[in-house]
Amino acid sequence: MNKTAIRKKYKALRNELSIESIEIQSLNIANRLVGMPIWDKNFYHLFLTIEEQKEVNTEYLLHVLAGKDKDVVVSKSDFDSGLMHHFLLTDNTKIKKNAWHIPEPVDGIEVPVSKIDVVFVPLLAFDLQGHRVGYGKGFYDRFLAQCKPETLKIGLSLFDAITQIEDIDPSDIALDYCITPNGIYDFS
Repeated sequence: MNKTAIRKKYKALRNELSIESIEIQSLNIANRLVGMPIWDKNFYHLFLTIEEQKEVNTEYLLHVLAGKDKDVVVSKSDFDSGLMHHFLLTDNTKIKKNAWHIPEPVDGIEVPVSKIDVVFVPLLAFDLQGHRVGYGKGFYDRFLAQCKPETLKIGLSLFDAITQIEDIDPSDIALDYCITPNGIYDFS
């Protein structure tokens, strides 16, 4: 299947999910992450859930990160440049939804990409090779291309892997892991 067909299919599948189901599955994903050997790092980039898109609820993972006393980084999308700017999430960070319902920091302490050790990546679907399909704007591919080579890229998905995404682009950045409610996929 190509990315366009995958996007259409997985947006429809997500729309069928109840809020209760998303909450249970999101908690399962966070619980799976607790046992992974990724907690010796410092800066963890986390996407804030777009509720309108029925994404994985990252609030549970945010609690894990806070409990482990990790520095959490969140982003603000610049739709003019196609780039993301990254900010340290603190108790004083004001979050506001943009025109696309993406919760973003209003301002704050900017964190250079070179400091980020782990990126939790949103996605619609992923395949057995670690390739992902997002919303198609390329924000995360550009961001991940800027990260240092050892930065861990961990997808979070409500669904299990598909066999293969047919139209992978050379600029697409593969995941190291993907976590679903049913298991952990290791592509490293």
